[in-house]
Formats: sequence, C-alpha cells, structure tokens
Amino acid sequence: MLYRVNHVHIKSKDPKETADWYVKAFNFKIISDNVRSFGDRFIGCADPTGFTVNISGARTGESLGPGDANAHYGLEHFGVDVEDMEAEIARLTGLGAELKEGPIDVSGGPLIAFLNCPVDTRVELIQPRG
Repeated sequence: MLYRVNHVHIKSKDPKETADWYVKAFNFKIISDNVRSFGDRFIGCADPTGFTVNISGARTGESLGPGDANAHYGLEHFGVDVEDMEAEIARLTGLGAELKEGPIDVSGGPLIAFLNCPVDTRVELIQPRG
C-alpha cells in the first residue's frame, strides 16, 4: 500500500482568525467551514498544491494545553518552501509571526528558519539551493 500524509491539523481558540492568517501568509484557500457534531468549528484549508491543513477549536468538553513553538518532542513543525528567505521572514513577521531561529545555512543543504506563527505553531521556512 502507498501511504501519504493526508493533512496537518492545527487547534486554535479562534479558528477563523488563524485560518485567515494562513490565507494571507501562505496563499491557503478555505475549502470548508462548519461546526461539527462534537462542537468544534472546523475549517478545512488547502495550500496551493492542494495539501490540506485543518484548523479547529476545542471539541465540546475538550481541554487543550498550550501550544509550543519551541523545539520539542512529538510533531514539532511543518515546513514551507520559499524562494527568498529574507523577504519571507520580513513579510511574515509583518503579519505577526515571530522569528525563533535563523536563517541557518545548512552545509550542503538549504537555508532554513523557524517561526512562531499563530497559536504557537512552529513553521519552518526552507529556501532550497538554486
């Protein structure tokens, strides 16, 4: 069987505000927006390639811990390819992201940086060598 990653899911106190940020930041498109039977607002987004990023609030009775945009165990971040690292860092920090690390020149690899994006989501920017 061929496996592929189906989606990334971000939890937010304000799913619409968070989804709107990703629309501005990375050209996501909102493809669905509804309240599910277990009480959370669930917004389906897609990046320009069609990869799905879901953003939702807490389900009824669900208690959520804090986010963590620092390096940590578990699902730590998701990465986004960019063409101009410095321009993207400036643009995204202008939208409210916080630069956490970088840019880092990976020997023999890409230029990378990590940002704290809405709801303490760690996002890696990757500028391939060209």
